[in-house]
Amino acid sequence: MGVPFPPPGPKVGSPYLGYEQLLPPPLPPTSSDGPPPRRRRGGFVLAVALVGLVSGAVGVGVGAWIVDDEQQAGVPRVPTPMVTAAPGSTADLPTMGSALDVPAVLSIVQNSVVTLAVDTGTGIGTGTGVIISSDGEIITNAHVVDQGQRVQVRLLGETEPRSAQVLASDAGNDLALVKIDATGLTPATFAEPSTLRVGMDVVAIGYALGLDGGPSVTAGIVSALDRTIITSLGALDRLVQTDAPISSGNSGGPLVNAAGQVVGINTAVARSDSMTAANSISFAIGVGEVLRVTEQLRLSAAGQPRVEGYLGVGLGDRTDGGQGAVITEIQPDSPADGAGLEVDDVVVSLDGAPIDGRAGLIAAVRDRGPGDAVTLEIRRGGELRSVVAVLEQRPG
Repeated sequence: MGVPFPPPGPKVGSPYLGYEQLLPPPLPPTSSDGPPPRRRRGGFVLAVALVGLVSGAVGVGVGAWIVDDEQQAGVPRVPTPMVTAAPGSTADLPTMGSALDVPAVLSIVQNSVVTLAVDTGTGIGTGTGVIISSDGEIITNAHVVDQGQRVQVRLLGETEPRSAQVLASDAGNDLALVKIDATGLTPATFAEPSTLRVGMDVVAIGYALGLDGGPSVTAGIVSALDRTIITSLGALDRLVQTDAPISSGNSGGPLVNAAGQVVGINTAVARSDSMTAANSISFAIGVGEVLRVTEQLRLSAAGQPRVEGYLGVGLGDRTDGGQGAVITEIQPDSPADGAGLEVDDVVVSLDGAPIDGRAGLIAAVRDRGPGDAVTLEIRRGGELRSVVAVLEQRPG
C-alpha cells in the first residue's frame, strides 16, 4: 500500500542546498575549491542513448550540460504529493527464498515508465523517465534532458509523443523534473528508504538503446548501498549498486523492488579499461536521495533557486590505502581557513558519516548549505580531532 508523500513547504534553509564544485570547467584559483578530478582507473558511463538523425544508428552519448534559463523557468504550481510506501512497510515484499516474479513487477510499474526523446540540435538522445504525479510530473536524469532544445515524452501504449517542459534540473545530483500536459496518469510508488537491503531482488526497467516497442526489463540484486562515484557530471552519492544490467537509454528509469516500488533511478554503469575490469556493476540514485532532490527541484521550479555551500578546500584521495579525503589546498578567508583546517589534514567523517575519498566529501558538503555548521573529524599528525566549520555561499 502507498501513502501520499508530503509535498514540500516553502521553507528557507532546506537540508539540500548545494555542493563542493570540483569539476571542470574549473573556477579561478581565488574561488576554486580545488583541482578538477583526476581520471580514475576504469570509469562510469552515463546511460543515455544517442540516435543518429541520418543513419538511425544507436551509440553511447556521454556529457554534462546545463539547462537554459527558459527551460528551468516553469510556471509556479502547487506540487502534487509523490506516492511513497508506508514507513517500515514490508507486507508486499516476498519472503526470503521466494522467487522473484518479474512479470508481476512489470505489470505494477510499466504504466509509470515513459520514454524521452531529446533533440540536442546535433542528434536525438533517448532516455527513460518515471511518472511521479497524476498530472504529468516526471523524474529523470539531468544528463538525459540537459542541452535539450526540444523534449518529447511517449507513454506506454501510445504512438504519438507529447511535448514536455524541463521545470528544473540538478546536474550535480543528476536528476531533472519534467512536465507534460496530462491528467489521470499512474504515478509510481516509491519505497520507504529504510527497506533497502543488500542482496534484495531488484528489476531495472527502461527503454534501452531507444528500441521500438515497450521497455526492456532486467533483473538482479542490490550489490551494495551508499556508494559514491565520480562521473562526467560530478560526484554522485547515496547510490544503489546493482548487478541488474543497465544499458544506454535506461538512464532515468526505475530500479524497483519485488513489490514494484521504486528504490532508485538508474544513472550509470561501470566500464572496464586497460587497467581495471568491471563486470555487472551498475548504479542507481537511491530512493532517499531521489525524494530529497525532487523536493528541491519543485522549489526551484517555483522560483526558489538552489544555493550552493562552500568550504574552500582543494581535495585529493588517499594513496596509502586508508579511508578519507586529503586536503591539498586551503582558500584564504574561507570557512575551512576560519575553522583552522590545514593542508595534509585527512577528513575521515562529516557530522559522523564516514568520508570515502574525495568524492565522498564533495557529495557530503553538497547536501548542506550556507550557514550550516558541519563537524569534520580529521586526522592530523597521527591524531584524531574534531573541527567545526560554518559553510558559506559559493563565491561567484
